[in-house]
Amino acid sequence: MKRNHIFQAMALGLFLSSCNSDQPSTPAEESTRQNAVPVIVTHLQPVKGAGEISISGNIEGNKTVRLGFMVAGKINHIAAAEGQPISKGQLVASLDPASYQIAKELADIQVNATADEFNRLKIMHERNSLSDGDFSKVNFGLQQAKAQQKLQEKNLADTRLYAPISGVLLKKLGETGEITGVGTPLFVISDISTVKVNAYIPEGELHRIRLGQPAQVTVSALNETFTGKVVEVGSAADITSRAFTVKIELPNPKRLIRPGMIAEVRLQADQETEILALPAEAVLHGLDNQSYVYVADTAQQKVFKRNISVGALTDNKITITSGLNPGEAVVIAGQNKLTDGVSVSIQK
Repeated sequence: MKRNHIFQAMALGLFLSSCNSDQPSTPAEESTRQNAVPVIVTHLQPVKGAGEISISGNIEGNKTVRLGFMVAGKINHIAAAEGQPISKGQLVASLDPASYQIAKELADIQVNATADEFNRLKIMHERNSLSDGDFSKVNFGLQQAKAQQKLQEKNLADTRLYAPISGVLLKKLGETGEITGVGTPLFVISDISTVKVNAYIPEGELHRIRLGQPAQVTVSALNETFTGKVVEVGSAADITSRAFTVKIELPNPKRLIRPGMIAEVRLQADQETEILALPAEAVLHGLDNQSYVYVADTAQQKVFKRNISVGALTDNKITITSGLNPGEAVVIAGQNKLTDGVSVSIQK
């Protein structure tokens, strides 16, 4: 009889256990399941990237100079306005020369007076009526007066400012009537017969760049594409961005390309490389313009925000330069409804 009671208890335990396993989910679990956001993911895999590198840059003149007067004074004439062409040797501006003209005239008078005294004393020295020491003093005085004359002549000439190169007047930092000091930059002239695109390239792409490499440069302001070549490759990386400077030279015979314009550069590399790429719509951007995606944890059925760095856009695919690894599940549809850590339902 006792043995029958033991068997009955074991059977009851098994029955209750089976009943518990068939119980429905708790309300919290059911709510989470119902609120899960449906998404579609792709498992990131390396692909063969085109041998093309795309970077952005700014146009700058081939040679740019900043001009200022070698003497102080009041500006009385400016020969050109901003944007106008300037020829080498052309007068750019001048100062009121009155005070320097007077100083030059005083120096001329001093030279004449000293020269007259020198001529008289020279005769006396030749007749042995004047010692060598006294004659040397007047000789040195004449040399000093002539040096002062040359200095005042130079100061007078420096009231006129001439262009050292041909180009375009980019900036005019002074106006007629203003008082300017010695060496104060007043004008910026840039030679734009040839221009350069100043761009930065990630250190991972540097090995694909070489001097003389052809480049296609699109200037959006002109809606036109130009052909240039790489003329400079930086030898040291920028401390913050870890990118290297690259300069592409462009001929500009019509002077249509101006410094400050934005340019998109496409460089045809010699070799293909493996890249990670996502559909452009999968990449989102924050208020600080930081690019990010949502990476799915398929075990937890949750997604997590991940900041990334992006590269070129080709055929609606954007290159991922950092932030993701091969094999990770990245949300490519439904991402606009997501927040960091939210539960998702991954659709097939």
